[in-house]
Amino acid sequence: MKPINVGIIGVSGYTGLELVKMLLLHPIFQLTYCANTEGETTVSNLHPSLSGVCDMPVEKVDLDRAEDLCELVFLALPHKTAMNTAKGLLQCGIKVVDLSADYRLSQENYEAFYCEHEDLDNLSHAVYSIPELHAKTAQGAQLIANPGCHVTATLLALAPFLDYIDHTNPIFVDSKTGVSGAGKSPASSVHYVSVNDNINCYNIIKHRHATEIEQHASALCDADVRVTFVPSLVPMTRGMLACVYATLKEDCDPLALMESFYANKPFVRVRNAPPHTKMTSGTNFADVYAQRHGNALVAMCAIDNLMRGASSQAVVNANIMMGLDETLGIPKIAYVP
Repeated sequence: MKPINVGIIGVSGYTGLELVKMLLLHPIFQLTYCANTEGETTVSNLHPSLSGVCDMPVEKVDLDRAEDLCELVFLALPHKTAMNTAKGLLQCGIKVVDLSADYRLSQENYEAFYCEHEDLDNLSHAVYSIPELHAKTAQGAQLIANPGCHVTATLLALAPFLDYIDHTNPIFVDSKTGVSGAGKSPASSVHYVSVNDNINCYNIIKHRHATEIEQHASALCDADVRVTFVPSLVPMTRGMLACVYATLKEDCDPLALMESFYANKPFVRVRNAPPHTKMTSGTNFADVYAQRHGNALVAMCAIDNLMRGASSQAVVNANIMMGLDETLGIPKIAYVP
């Protein structure tokens, strides 16, 4: 098959690094363009771990260059910056997988938590895609909104049960994440002395990802889904474990329901015991488990926040977008021990 030329804009961060690593080994995608908003350098200067592996130049963003070199671009930029860049790329006829929040939410929800949306035309046709839940709509899309890590883990735990849950009772989500989820920029809350030997809850209930969970869970079922969301920062580099607590309205076997719901989904593994984050580290796997106590449901999902929660899910979405096998170039062997 003819190679597909792809680029990364926003290559300097952790998600950019993971994209480079996957695309260098992808059998069809050919990495032809790397860019940043800051200026010119090389991939190996930004990521010394890739010295001698990938020394290709990193240019300042130039849409004309992207148009000449790419059929598809991954955007790993902050919100607002991403939408302005995506708009230009789409006008050039380049397909886009956006890892920011800019196309994940309705205009009302986005503007309540971020800023005024400046690309409403493209927002109206952006495809939000967790592949197991939205793959059909992602096929042939021009713009994919890649979901956030907390939302991915939560929805993969919750989705099989949306029609079995009593939505008049509260749904609680406890989601724990590694420090890399805070990004590469230094901040006092992610200094070693703040994180080591510590667990820190942040943005309780009001976290903007709660709205993303509610919007897309509601779209998956005939109900108005509301959650109480509590994220926590835990002292590990990467990984995420989301636990969902809800009330069942009818009898079911939770594990059997998960097995049926995720049958033939290559990147969801239904476990017979609660998963560990290390089981998924460095991979696109989502390991799920559920158990009930009377009508009380506990469902959980472990993922790698940088991979399934961002970069590897973006490459899976790009595979689907371009009509390829979704598993092409996607890591399956975990970083263990």
